[in-house]
Amino acid sequence: MTTPTSSLFAIITFLMGFACIPALAADVPGTNAAVPAAEDATRAQALLDRAVEHYRRSSEKSLAAFCRAGEFIDGDLYVYVVDANGVMQASGGPSLALVGRDVRNLKDANGKLFIKEMLDDAKIHGAGSIEYRWLNREHGKVERKIAYYRKEADAIVAVGYYIPRAAPEEAKALMARAVEAMTKDPREAIVRFSDMNGGFVEDDLYVFVVGLDDNIMHAHGAIPRLIGRNVADLHDADGKPIIRRMLDIVRAKGSGKLQYTWPNPVTHKKERKTTYLRRVDGYLVAVGHYVP
Repeated sequence: MTTPTSSLFAIITFLMGFACIPALAADVPGTNAAVPAAEDATRAQALLDRAVEHYRRSSEKSLAAFCRAGEFIDGDLYVYVVDANGVMQASGGPSLALVGRDVRNLKDANGKLFIKEMLDDAKIHGAGSIEYRWLNREHGKVERKIAYYRKEADAIVAVGYYIPRAAPEEAKALMARAVEAMTKDPREAIVRFSDMNGGFVEDDLYVFVVGLDDNIMHAHGAIPRLIGRNVADLHDADGKPIIRRMLDIVRAKGSGKLQYTWPNPVTHKKERKTTYLRRVDGYLVAVGHYVP
């Protein structure tokens, strides 16, 4: 018999699927949405090699080629070029609107002057990589990105790829901050955990909090519809009860972890997830990371 909570999971998954229509491509063989990050890095480096070689042959023709759909756009990968004076010369992505403008003071979503850092490093080392946060048009969200760049003549040629999944160390670091916040002021922390701008939602990482006595979801950084609900019987995508098992773990041990299947808010796919659990007074505090 289907429980109300497992029906709720189906509704949540359905709604998340329509939250970003391009994500449907992730289920189609041959698309790039499900390519592991390691392969994305290889693709980015290969595209950079081709772009640099093309730029060497004719910089003027290359700038035009980099700005239009064609051989230098590969899924969510594209080329952009910044000259030695910090002026954007070409882009196959959202930064196309910046062509012709000085972007040395351009900041990413966290306020990082990534273009300036890239230019400064390229002058010294000639090539390198940098991490920043930028709009992913495919998902319609700001995500972590790593760009490889190379100095060629009077310009810097770069190609970046998005990182759809946080590392276990990042999940543990977020958990440490969440526990500290809950210890200092539980009410304020619970509000911040559910706020997209509260400092506790980072790409596919988020915090959720369940009451040990009432089984109520008090905070959830990805699915606010769950807040205020009794989630004791909540099941994962495989039909396994997860919240009850989490509560049993922290009641018995104070901390632990649980693996299950849950929608990734970035890729909009059901993925394996490892969630770290901590008991803080009368609450279960949890943060998990997705495993490709």
